[in-house]
This record gives sequence, C-alpha cells and structure tokens, in this order.
Amino acid sequence: MDIAKLSTQLSMSKLQSDFGVAMFAKQLDTYQDMGEAMTDTLDVIGKQLELSVNPSVGGNFDASV
Repeated sequence: MDIAKLSTQLSMSKLQSDFGVAMFAKQLDTYQDMGEAMTDTLDVIGKQLELSVNPSVGGNFDASV
C-alpha cells in the first residue's frame, strides 16, 4: 500500500467535495436572490393591475360631519 498515493487521493477527494459544497451554496444564494426579485416584481404587477381595474379606489375621500 502506497501511503503517499492514498494521501493524495484522499486530499483530491476532499477538495472535490469541498468544491461541490461551495458551488451548491452559491447556487442556493443565486436562487434565493432570484426568488426575492420575482416576488418583488409580482408585488409591483399586482399593484399596477389593481390601479388599472379600479383607478378611482383610494383617490378621493368624501367626509361629512
């Protein structure tokens, strides 16, 4: 059994594993950012649709005492 070869293989395996975990974490961050952006966009679209359907809602307030 060659100890140097085994050590190198274990080191490469750990490096590949660490790289995979780092890439997964980066992808997760990217997907979270995309989800937040999509939610913000849908909120804006929803507000625009509400105004286009009921443009006078909230525009005037009549009060009599």
